[in-house]
Amino acid sequence: MDQQQTFLTREGYQKLVQELDYLRTIRRQQVARRLHEALEEGEILENAELEDARNEQAFVEGRILTLEGILSNAAIIEEAGPREIVGVGSRVTVVEEGDRLPETYHIVGSAEADPAEGLISNESPLGRALMGRKVGEKATVHAPAGLLVFEITEIQ
Repeated sequence: MDQQQTFLTREGYQKLVQELDYLRTIRRQQVARRLHEALEEGEILENAELEDARNEQAFVEGRILTLEGILSNAAIIEEAGPREIVGVGSRVTVVEEGDRLPETYHIVGSAEADPAEGLISNESPLGRALMGRKVGEKATVHAPAGLLVFEITEIQ
């Protein structure tokens, strides 16, 4: 199965590499110890600690597989300063219609998105609406509250 290319900033790539390293070297050992201790408690059929440890092991191993997949298909976003057109890696300042406060977003890949930190995915509704646009252009986003219109005031 071919996986889709994942866009990451250098910083985002390093964070995922560090998380993967942590899961492989530290978390796996912690979960293995927990499993071992739960098995020593006996009564496997009614051992809630063992069941919880197995669930944790499945989560950790699943996250490791996910990270390995993301990193093996990663494309590093080159941030080359000011741009004329919004693309992955751009920092875009927008003003929502009817609002006077500008907001700045960094367009990143979905694996790195964190809207609370101003990191929006190129695949998100706002990210998709901004892609390919220039300063002065407007982007319309279909949101649960209705249509939102953003004017691009700066692209970095």
